[in-house]
Amino acid sequence: MRYAVYAPNFNDYGAPSRLVELACAAEEAGWDGFFVWDHLAFEPDGRLPVADATVVLAAVAQATTRLRFGAMITPVARRRPWKLFKELATLDHLSAGRVTLGVGLGEPPELEFAAFGEPAGGRERAARLDEGLAILDPLMRGEAVTHHGACYDVETRLAPPTLQRPRVPVWVAATLPARAGVRRAARWDGIFPLQVPATLNSAVDTAIEWREWWLDADALARLTAELATLRGNLDGFDVVASGHAEPPATHAAMAAAGATWWMEWMDTAPGSFADALAHVTRGPPR
Repeated sequence: MRYAVYAPNFNDYGAPSRLVELACAAEEAGWDGFFVWDHLAFEPDGRLPVADATVVLAAVAQATTRLRFGAMITPVARRRPWKLFKELATLDHLSAGRVTLGVGLGEPPELEFAAFGEPAGGRERAARLDEGLAILDPLMRGEAVTHHGACYDVETRLAPPTLQRPRVPVWVAATLPARAGVRRAARWDGIFPLQVPATLNSAVDTAIEWREWWLDADALARLTAELATLRGNLDGFDVVASGHAEPPATHAAMAAAGATWWMEWMDTAPGSFADALAHVTRGPPR
């Protein structure tokens, strides 16, 4: 199992230089990956400092030499797929082939979609996500695209393709107990699973602790078995487990349950950056 730092792009981390500093510290300390959240807004009043994930990742690509990195997750529904491809291909070439594409519907929809007059319903976002991936896949491979769908009408070919072959790995976010994200992930290269807390009132419910979103080892093992059935096998497929400052037994259980990556969440609260930097500097919990 490999270990990645997972940092928000808001609050203390809304200062882009801090995210680059954290990524460099992660590489120096022996972490395997560095992933950032991708949000435009995360609180209704709009006063929360938020950094652009793609620009930050370009700086990370130049400042590091070994880390696998990416946005976890990119809301494909609010991105033009052809522009997203250009960003991905550029990041992949900048980093000598180290970027991963994490995708999902995008949350919270009222702040990230409806506030800009974009379709915010789950079905609309899912349709744009699936069509966006159908366009991104051949573009990343260097192939011509002819796509006539409900959301996009595209006939093009763009160069250069991504450096990674056949394309950049695609990890799909899945929020259980819903199964649509699981089925979608089974068609791609990895899954970043979470679960809806039983007491959740809204996507920006500040009363919910982040650990309530994380799966335990038993739930992850059941999910891994389901994915193996859907795919036929899990060859080359990544399964992400999540947590923060967990004991060694938890990491061992997650690896035994089928996790190939551990995503170490950083505290999102204001004033937490110094503690996060110290935590990362101590290295991954191998």
